Amino acid sequence: MRDLPDSLELLSSPDWTDYELLDSGAGQKLERFGEFRCVRPEQQATWHRTLPDREWQQVQGVFESGAESGRWKFSGKPPQRWQMQYRSLKFLAEPTPFRHMGVFPEQACHWDWAADLIRSAGRPIRVLSLFGYTGLFALSAAAAGADVTHVDASKTVNVWAQENQILSGLDNAPVRWITDDALKFVRREARRGSHYDAIMIDPPKFGRGPKGQVWKIEVDLPPLLEDCRAIMTRRPLFVILGCYAIRASALSLYYPLRQLVGNFGGQMSAGEVTVSETRGTRSLSLALFARWKADS
Repeated sequence: MRDLPDSLELLSSPDWTDYELLDSGAGQKLERFGEFRCVRPEQQATWHRTLPDREWQQVQGVFESGAESGRWKFSGKPPQRWQMQYRSLKFLAEPTPFRHMGVFPEQACHWDWAADLIRSAGRPIRVLSLFGYTGLFALSAAAAGADVTHVDASKTVNVWAQENQILSGLDNAPVRWITDDALKFVRREARRGSHYDAIMIDPPKFGRGPKGQVWKIEVDLPPLLEDCRAIMTRRPLFVILGCYAIRASALSLYYPLRQLVGNFGGQMSAGEVTVSETRGTRSLSLALFARWKADS
């Protein structure tokens, strides 16, 4: 019998009010982050645009990609940081040199899924968020009642995450903000005898640690998942494995996660994380995922 996920899904996050995918096509996407409208590259948008050109021209920023890098081009003065909100979470957004905005709106589907499991667990839950970026997954889990450890290699984004914590009114929530290489941190936690009930792993395809360590997902993900197995409790609640900016099948995440959860039983799913156009009928695939949760 073939080993396949219990379901292959297209996840979406329909509850946004501060974000919209207004249109997409011709290798770009037209978006609204709060009041800031922008155009960013998107290789997955291989179709024709729906909205007229004037809609695409009425923006405050365009990220222009070059052969090896890119830059923002603003219609006026570059915007300062501004506040956004998703449900009870409040956070800061701004255009970064890497074209990101400090939030990946499509990831809200994971925030909500994990928060629901944490609230219904009926026991204390320790969560580890690896490659945690600006902390929105960690803060969502903490708001649901979890004790959270957030790990990212960038000191800058960890400071940003702590600002988001204050904005969200979660100053006293049990969140540890760790600036470290994910693999090294997990191995130290194993030596310390630390264990977690839930793990979120959302690595880039390529990256660098705080001391210049090189991360390559095809090389470093398998040993990271092996080490994560050593720090899971005997009654794990869930594991999420995601990846963006990679051209592969969801099965490339499903099989490594299946090996990680081993004989825990439970339910597996895998697929694509999408965002839907608010003025059209199309959905844009932005990331891959595999998820596991324990049986109820």
